[in-house]
Parts: sequence; structure tokens; C-alpha cells
Amino acid sequence: MTINLVKLCVGAEAVEDLIDWQDSPRAWGPDGQPRHITRMWPKRAAELLDGGSLYWVFKGMILARQRVVRLDEVLGGDGITRCAIVLDRDVIRTESVPRRPFQGWRYLTPEDAPSDLAGSRQHEDSLPPELSAALADIGVR
Repeated sequence: MTINLVKLCVGAEAVEDLIDWQDSPRAWGPDGQPRHITRMWPKRAAELLDGGSLYWVFKGMILARQRVVRLDEVLGGDGITRCAIVLDRDVIRTESVPRRPFQGWRYLTPEDAPSDLAGSRQHEDSLPPELSAALADIGVR
């Protein structure tokens, strides 16, 4: 069974900010793949690596996802071992779904995950977060 992660995209206002960040070498691992380093190792790693994705939350809305390629162990400058979530380079936009603030990451079942936007809509700019939230409140995505 596949499981996904959901994570706040801290410091990013929109999907374009994430894409810009991941285009910079600072976001890459030694293999050139983007990665997100976190303190905790997912307990459900096998399910995550069975086709799971990391869903990104921007200003209270899930707007994009990236497939999880693998999990790498990394040693921080402080000597603490952490988990590097290695991601596919493709950022896939999803339907906007509201998400309350939380710390760290949470698991997200495939049934609860938002659908990908149609291929023709993948390159559209994101709606302003307030408008996206208002549309989600009335059931329009």
C-alpha cells in the first residue's frame, strides 16, 4: 500500500517559489536531485517508497506534489543523523485543498490526496491563496 507525506513549504508563497528554489544547486543532493532534509525518518518508509509523493502546502493550501525517489541518511554539521527525502525533479500541480497549519510532516492517504491538475493546466500560475481558499470553501476547485 502506498502512503504520501504532506509538508508546509516554509518560505514559499507559491509553487513557482518552490520550483525556483529547487532549480538552485543549494537544494540538490550529491546526485543533483532535489531533496528535503528532516529530523525524523518516516516509520512507514516502505509504503512511502512504493509510489508515494510529498504534497506541498503553500499558505494553507495543498497546491503541488513531488514523487519521493528514495530516503537517504545524511549527517548534519552538528553530528546528528537526519533523513533526506530525495524528490523527483518534476513538480506536479494539484487541485487546491485547504490544510491547517502543523509542524513537521504528516501522512496522507491516497484517498485523501488531491488530484493532479490536467496536463494542460500544469503550467498555469497559482491563484492567490485567499481566492483559492475561498473557492475551496464553496466547493469549487
